Amino acid sequence: MTTGLDLGNVLARMVKEEASDLFLKVGVPPAIRSVGKVISTGGPAITEAMVKEIFEQITDDYDKKKFREHNEVDLSYEALGVGRFRVNIFKQRGYIGMVFRYVRTSIMTFEELNLPSDPLKKLALLPRGLILITGTAGSGKSTTLASIIEFINKNEEKHVITIEDPIEFTFIDKKCVVEQREVGGDTESFQAALKYVIRQSPDVIMIGEMRDTDTVEAALSAAETGHLVFSTLHTVNAMQTVERIMNFFPPHQHNFLRQQLSQLLEGVISQRLIPTKDGTSRVPAIELLLGTPTIKELIFDGKFNEIYKAIKEGIYYGTQTFNQSLKHLLEKDMVTLEDALVAADIPDELKLELRGIKKDTVKYTTAGKDSTTKFTQHR
Repeated sequence: MTTGLDLGNVLARMVKEEASDLFLKVGVPPAIRSVGKVISTGGPAITEAMVKEIFEQITDDYDKKKFREHNEVDLSYEALGVGRFRVNIFKQRGYIGMVFRYVRTSIMTFEELNLPSDPLKKLALLPRGLILITGTAGSGKSTTLASIIEFINKNEEKHVITIEDPIEFTFIDKKCVVEQREVGGDTESFQAALKYVIRQSPDVIMIGEMRDTDTVEAALSAAETGHLVFSTLHTVNAMQTVERIMNFFPPHQHNFLRQQLSQLLEGVISQRLIPTKDGTSRVPAIELLLGTPTIKELIFDGKFNEIYKAIKEGIYYGTQTFNQSLKHLLEKDMVTLEDALVAADIPDELKLELRGIKKDTVKYTTAGKDSTTKFTQHR
């Protein structure tokens, strides 16, 4: 006996309306996220029986066991004829809640995603090192990471191993052999997979997310032994990313870690999605840290508060700050000034840049405070 909610139809409507997320909460109608905004579908309210039926429909024994133990679980779900979804199931106020995120089957190119293609291609073709894609939840990290892996797949003859929880985008072998391992189904954990991955002769290793010290340590070790390693972190900008990695470890290890990071970190791609001017979609603003000699030296010396200035002044190497990216989007008339200022780390600096005044930021923190500045008029 069914309860009246046809999940396939709801997901099909979500995809048709180009929504990124579907929210199922007991007591209210389903809601979708479209162009960054959450909108009610206006249908009948979700009941407890409905979510329980959907839970039984989309989970296997492993998922059910994990949910019983932790009251939350991540999984992937494929609706026939509709598409693939990443699902998070959790408890809220005693009821089961669910969020479905649509995973596009086609993997878009750097150009299609409005990403800075030249520096990303150079990073993708490196023989070794650590490259991180960072941003808040829903900022497009997985999409960017998939685009990078697909670029390698199309252009390099390499062995790529991905470790994901769950698998989102699926890759079809082109020039590469791509093996995708899902936590829970193909391997017990990120740590377990990384313990043996080196023995599987990979050239490129993609780790879905660096969540804990063991995973970070394994990623650094893999990069140190001559592999190209990609992963994601929930950080808001490049400088905070370096600090977050340091904070995974106790202070007595920081000197060695700075030395290790200065040698291994080749790039940090931090991104935020900004509504387009016409309101029909979103476009990424990108802060790009590259392993330039200056940045490597700053990391080695622990001068993290000077990294922003080095990124800002490293245009020759291809680095860029969020403000430089936002200024570019404004010049192309793709976003509004209001939305750009909301997304900026240092809104006042962006305003001055747009007026033709250069703000030389010597010190910078993740909050955009504690900065020593001087002003010069562009000639």
